[in-house]
Amino acid sequence: MPPGTRRRRLAMVGTGHRGTGMWGKSVLQSYPGIVEFVGLCDSNPGRLETAKRMMGVSCPTFANFEEMITKTKPDTVIVTTVDGTHHTFIAKALEMGCDVITEKPMTIDEAKLKLILDASRKSKNKLIMAHNYRYTPTRARIKELLMRERIGRITSVDFHWYLDVYHGSDYFRRWHRLRECGGTLLNHKASHHFDLLNWWLESDPEEVHAFGALEFYGKNHEFRHTHCRPCPFK
Repeated sequence: MPPGTRRRRLAMVGTGHRGTGMWGKSVLQSYPGIVEFVGLCDSNPGRLETAKRMMGVSCPTFANFEEMITKTKPDTVIVTTVDGTHHTFIAKALEMGCDVITEKPMTIDEAKLKLILDASRKSKNKLIMAHNYRYTPTRARIKELLMRERIGRITSVDFHWYLDVYHGSDYFRRWHRLRECGGTLLNHKASHHFDLLNWWLESDPEEVHAFGALEFYGKNHEFRHTHCRPCPFK
């Protein structure tokens, strides 16, 4: 970092596992001396203290998002909250003069997306949505080979993605299971896959069809309990 250059000021709203580990801690490790966290915001005070400890920061914490922006004056706000709340923080951060990096998906429905787009058009600041799979070595290599036409011109794609019960079960225990929070797994999880295909092919689909069923989880499965924590079928 050139002498006299100030660090970029970051603030983050949402201090769950994704925000604290994949963003907070990783950003500080990857860009030492270049960025600094000036504020963390969450509705859960316990999560805030855990996040500070895991990230190794001593910045102030807030329950009120606007108060954090006003007092800390960040250059960039990182949004890692529940998907259904992204629009609120994205729009407000842009309105208050901050660049924004948001976790995918951008939001969960058309009305919330319109609110974000309207705020973005009115703002001079940048809005970036992060798709982490684009930066994994294997998928970046696939992109490189396809762009070099190493397998010729792509005319058809058959794409399958399988989740085991270890990772897949998370989406039926946490807030992801609720449509109003995550917009269904076709939005929260499959947005990874839609983005990879669009990126690899440099093309957008003209039409999309989908179908699904709940076979293993939910009421259709014999191993069912009232809550996850005391469940005997772990």
